[in-house]
Amino acid sequence: MSEMITADLVDLDLSAETKEAAARALAERMVALGRVTDLDGFLADVAAREAQMPTGLDGGIGIPHCRSAHVTEPTLAFGRSAAGVDFGAPDGPADLIFLIAAPAGADDAHLTILSSLARQLMNEEFTAALRAVDDAATAAALIRGEKPAEEALGAAQAPAEDVPAEDASAEDAPAEGAPAPAANEDRPPFRIVAVTSCPTGIAHTYMAAESLEKAGREAGVELVVETQGSAGFTRLDPAVIAAADGVVFAHDVPVRDKDRFAGKPTVDVGVKAGINRPGELINEVREKAARGEVTSGSAPDTPVDRSGESGEGYGTKLRKWLMSGVSYMVPFVAAGGLLIALGFAIGGYQINKAPSVMDHFVWTQADSWGALLFQIGNVAFGFLVPVLAGYIAYGMADRPGLVPGFVGGAISLTINAGFLGGLAAGLIAGGVVMAIQRVRIPAALRGIMPVVVIPLISSAVVGFLMFVVIGKPIASAQKGMTDWLSGLSGANAVLLGALLGLMMCFDLGGPVNKVAYAFATAGIAVAEPSDSAMKIMAAVMAAGMVPPLAMALATTVRGRLFTRTERENGKAAWVLGISFISEGAIPFAAADPLRVIPSSMVGGAITGALSMAFGATLRAPHGGVFVVPLIGNPFLYLVAIAAGVAVTATLVVVLKGLRKQGPQGAGAGAADGRTAADAGTKEPVAA
Repeated sequence: MSEMITADLVDLDLSAETKEAAARALAERMVALGRVTDLDGFLADVAAREAQMPTGLDGGIGIPHCRSAHVTEPTLAFGRSAAGVDFGAPDGPADLIFLIAAPAGADDAHLTILSSLARQLMNEEFTAALRAVDDAATAAALIRGEKPAEEALGAAQAPAEDVPAEDASAEDAPAEGAPAPAANEDRPPFRIVAVTSCPTGIAHTYMAAESLEKAGREAGVELVVETQGSAGFTRLDPAVIAAADGVVFAHDVPVRDKDRFAGKPTVDVGVKAGINRPGELINEVREKAARGEVTSGSAPDTPVDRSGESGEGYGTKLRKWLMSGVSYMVPFVAAGGLLIALGFAIGGYQINKAPSVMDHFVWTQADSWGALLFQIGNVAFGFLVPVLAGYIAYGMADRPGLVPGFVGGAISLTINAGFLGGLAAGLIAGGVVMAIQRVRIPAALRGIMPVVVIPLISSAVVGFLMFVVIGKPIASAQKGMTDWLSGLSGANAVLLGALLGLMMCFDLGGPVNKVAYAFATAGIAVAEPSDSAMKIMAAVMAAGMVPPLAMALATTVRGRLFTRTERENGKAAWVLGISFISEGAIPFAAADPLRVIPSSMVGGAITGALSMAFGATLRAPHGGVFVVPLIGNPFLYLVAIAAGVAVTATLVVVLKGLRKQGPQGAGAGAADGRTAADAGTKEPVAA
């Protein structure tokens, strides 16, 4: 921090009465040293950040800060006010004011230094020394870390004062609001993982982390913090998260990869709560743990997902990268596909030839509304390949991968390389960005790397490769696949339907399921999909509905074979199944994978094959039974679903019944964690 703050950037007699005047007074010192090029422009950026959230903190501290294009290098100015300046802190005005100025593209090293200052502000000796220091040079040295706080404080308070015994003991007492240490020293400590983040990611993020860590030590708990700041972040070890007893989120921007923390007692608050009342947050999460309150993820992970979490091989990474792209693409598929399907339902199958609604739209004509929905959906579909490529690159290289990924995906559409081109473009873009990030860059260029250099070079490389090197072969492969699908008929179509049905039911929403779904949606993501593509989409959706519906049916007809919890899950599975949410069967597959998953695959294969044989077609990529009016041959389509559901339910019932028959039947029931009382009857558990 040697260059960030000097004596010229310190004002120990700050006379400003408002936060705007205080920021201006300190910013003028930055301008005088050439650290800020446009005073008013910089102050506008400071005010915009202040409008997001007040920067006053308990303890008389104000930390106005921002990123700005008007800042030439990371700079810190300090002012001390005798009267105090209101920065919106709950306990009153601030007398210690730090103005932090970071360039728009500040490098990680400088941001790390600023974050260490933010942590220091939680140190009472540090702030006491700043209040006692009597010259600017000493204050600057103290902030730079060149002068220990104890030394500066001792120099300011010349005669050393003896601390009374009762005061000394009070120093060691736990912070107010923190629970007393456990009486039983042999009991394992309570473990908490926390995430802190703020809009700028410079100050509050790290101050909240320091405050929580300090409160954790005082409370006798193990607390580990993941700071999601401007300098990036390092994900907590999955083993640490798995071992945690509770979670604290102190954030004002979305938590990255929040699903990692699902299934644990969680306290979710703003970042300032993490700074001002960490002891209360620790108490709250411990109370939630005692009551057994936990959060749920957006969707449970599948057996396939769980089995791959511990591996970090290339195959595992590749799967995660591809799933990152697919997961962000699916909402565009669902929204665009349903809008197109509704457009056809309202305006007929010739609506795709209607003129632009900008040129012709009649409020009272159904055809105009059909054309409007179709054209909106068509625009949404236009984002599929760029979003797929962009977020594959994002999964590999984080935000720097977005620009070349989107550019590569757009080029894929331009050269008719389709989804295959999008997959290739995303992987290439992520790889190029990762390679650039490994190159040693001079300090003078680091500030413009994320804004100019990485997007420029990576987009140029990806564009060259897509246009000149690999684009044409991929476009030929895409055309060959499309022609093959268009020519499918008879036994080949039935076999493909069976294969897709097997894939849809293999991991119930996991990677294999998503591959089959992406394959189907790729075929209909055009203005005029072929008949074969619509048959494939119908088969995929039908097969995906089988597992949850089959488990719902099985729990209804032979409830004694299932636990009380499974029977309750079975009721929900009816709704999930008819809505085409395959994940509704995951609780059953997780509890009994060897019986449920093979049975589901058999039923899914039968449904997929029958749907193809019956010639059912579908323009909508989602919707379940709610889009039956948009399905070609709807009656036979429902027959195909019913057949698969019946087969899967029968197999599950038979296999579970075989397990429970014989002299060991009662023992098997006990091993399953069930009793006759749990089944709601006094009869034996065995079927």
